[in-house]
Amino acid sequence: MDLPATPIHKDGFEHPAGRAATEVAGGAENWRGTLLHIHIAEAASFEMTELTEARLVAGRGIEGDRYFLGTGTYSPKPDVREVTLIEQEALDALSRNDPPLQNGPLVLTPEMHRRNLTVRGVPLNHLVGRRFRVGETILRGGRLNFPCKYLEELLGMSVYLPLYNRSGLNCSIEQGGIIRPGDVLEPL
Repeated sequence: MDLPATPIHKDGFEHPAGRAATEVAGGAENWRGTLLHIHIAEAASFEMTELTEARLVAGRGIEGDRYFLGTGTYSPKPDVREVTLIEQEALDALSRNDPPLQNGPLVLTPEMHRRNLTVRGVPLNHLVGRRFRVGETILRGGRLNFPCKYLEELLGMSVYLPLYNRSGLNCSIEQGGIIRPGDVLEPL
């Protein structure tokens, strides 16, 4: 298989937040989570497609995804975005209007949030600069993902403030492989 030109990604430990976190003890320990959903989009603004399995390629991303292909909105900007994760717990809180940052409950389904992996039981905000396993792959947390006005435009919903500080984690892939919903996530 001929791969397209390699997009410019930063390794999770090369991002300033990830690098700083590796120099201190900390992060969350003794947790065990589950991969619920895998989504990719072929290009910027394309609808997200749910997968029953995906191949993660170290230094590239998820095969077929816009950031693997270099066709994502932010592909021209070098950063940690080989794979992105979001917590189902954050989505559940939005649907309860918890905390009440919008006019009422906000339903944001896994295909809407534009992150690749939806997980449960994973403390993503504590994994900046940390290594963890997803199935047979190993990821490195690089930086927290922040909501953007672009997502609001795509969805036609005010999600910026409700997702602030709980919009997920951008990671690099240290060890590639196949992942599937139901795979365990655990710290290394």
